[in-house]
Amino acid sequence: MKDVFVGRLPILDSKQNIAAYELLFRANQQNEVSVTDNRAASANVIIDAYGQLGIENVMGKRRGFIKVDAKFLLSDAVFMLPKNHIVFEILRNVEIDDAIIQRCSELRRKGYQIALSNVVRMEKHFDRLMPLVNVVKINVNALNERELTGLIKKLKRWPVLLLAERVENRKTAKKCITLGFNMLQGFYFAKPEVISGKRIDPSKLSLLKLLLLIVKDGDVAEIENEFKYQPGLSYNLLRMVNSAATGMPKTINSIKRAIMILGRKQLQRWVQILLYTAKQKGDSSSDALVQTASVRGKLLELIAIADRPHDKNHHDRAFMVGVLSLLDALLDMEMSELVETLSIQKDMGDALLSRRGYLGRQLALIEAHEQGDFETVFSALAELGFISMSEFTVMELEALAWASRISEMVNSPD
Repeated sequence: MKDVFVGRLPILDSKQNIAAYELLFRANQQNEVSVTDNRAASANVIIDAYGQLGIENVMGKRRGFIKVDAKFLLSDAVFMLPKNHIVFEILRNVEIDDAIIQRCSELRRKGYQIALSNVVRMEKHFDRLMPLVNVVKINVNALNERELTGLIKKLKRWPVLLLAERVENRKTAKKCITLGFNMLQGFYFAKPEVISGKRIDPSKLSLLKLLLLIVKDGDVAEIENEFKYQPGLSYNLLRMVNSAATGMPKTINSIKRAIMILGRKQLQRWVQILLYTAKQKGDSSSDALVQTASVRGKLLELIAIADRPHDKNHHDRAFMVGVLSLLDALLDMEMSELVETLSIQKDMGDALLSRRGYLGRQLALIEAHEQGDFETVFSALAELGFISMSEFTVMELEALAWASRISEMVNSPD
C-alpha cells in the first residue's frame, strides 16, 4: 500500500450528535492543499485505503463526505463506492456543464447523495444543479451575518440541508444553530466541546467510582456491588458481555459472572468507554466524545503494540491514556484532579497533563491528526521511527472500525 494519510472530521447535527464524517487525506508529505495536490483525488485514495476494511466497517451507519472533482465524478470509479455510505462533495471550481448534470442525475437515480462544497454565493450555474443536490456546505468564515442570511434565504428555494463548514469557535457554532443550519463542521469539533454548561450526573460518578475500584484492584464483590446500585449500567454490562460471548452455551445473567468472563483489563476498558456513553438529560456531547475517545484509545494501543509487541501492560496503559484524555471535557473537571483521583502511574499522568513522555508524544500525534495538522503528523511519525505512513493509515482504519462497532454496541436500543 502506498503512503497515504486518511482521517475523519466529524459533521454534527444541531444538537451536536455525529451525523456524518468528512473523509480527509493527503497524498504527499508536503501536505499542500492546492489544485495540483488535487484534494479531489481523495476518492481514489479512499477506494484503495478503505478497501482493506470496507467503508461500512469504518463509518458504521453514518455517511462519509468525499470531495470530488470533475475528472473523478465522470469516471466509473464513483460506482465502486457504496451508495448508502457516500456523499459526493463537488468542489467549488468544478464547471457545471451538461456532462456533470447528466452524471449527477445518474448518481441520484442510483441512490447516491450530492453536496456542494465551500459555497459563499449563489452562482448562476447552480440553478441547473440545485434540484439534484442534497446538501449545501456554506463557508461561514467567508461571510458576514448579512451575507450569510441572504444566502440562506436564497437556498430555501430548494429542499436542501444546510451545513456550516469551517466552524472554528463557540460563537460561530451558536450563531449557525440560531440561523437554522442542519449540520455543523469544523476543527472546533475535532476535540468536542459542550456549548452549554453541564453537571456530572449520578451514573457518571458511579462509573468513575467503578473505574477507581478496577484500577486499584478492588475486590470483585465491591465491583459487583457498585454495579448493583446502577441497574442501567448492569444492563449495559450484561448486554456487552453477551454480545461479545459468541459461542457461549447460555446467556450470561450474573454480574459477577460477567466480570469474571471479561476480566479486569477488559472490564476497565468497557467502563472507560461507558463513561462517555452515560448521557445526562439534554447532553448530546457524549456521542462525539465516545467516538473520539474510542479512536484515541485504540489507535494509541495499536501504536504501542507496534512498538512493544509482547508488552501487554504497555498496550493497556496506552489504551487507558487515549480514552482518558477527554475525560476532563466530559466531566467538566480539571485533568490534574482526575489524574490525582485515579492515582495512575507518573508517565501516564505526564501524558495526560502535558503530553510529555513517550505516551504523551504519541497522544499529541493523534491530536494533531484530529485537528488536521498533517505537517505535525508527518514530523511526529518520522520522530517515532518505527511506523511508516502506510502503517499508520492501516492502524487508523482499524481504530475507526473498532470505534464504530463499539459505538453501535453501547448505543443499541436492543
